[in-house]
Amino acid sequence: MGAQRHHTGIAAEEAAAGRYAAEGGRIRASRWRCPEGEIDLVVELPGELVFVEVKARRAHGASAVTARQWARIGAAATRYLAERTDGTLPCRFDLALVDGAGRLERIENARSFDEW
Repeated sequence: MGAQRHHTGIAAEEAAAGRYAAEGGRIRASRWRCPEGEIDLVVELPGELVFVEVKARRAHGASAVTARQWARIGAAATRYLAERTDGTLPCRFDLALVDGAGRLERIENARSFDEW
């Protein structure tokens, strides 16, 4: 069961990356890890950096990410910004929900840095 969930998660991340790339985004990182946590996708859009949390679910729902998970994502994003950018690009957090049929729902600005 664990391997199947892993492959489902990878497929969901690839679907989300494909959507951002089709819209002109450049994937700067996928499954970026640091001691603070992991970011599923880091996407550079024109004039903006997007940190994307991807969730594979049977059905869609924004409650897929707990407050603790958001805190780890925020800490990892802060580390990414400090280590990998000059800090000039505005950034946001998106949530990409992929259901069992491969449908992707993107929630832009699902969280902000001000919430930590």
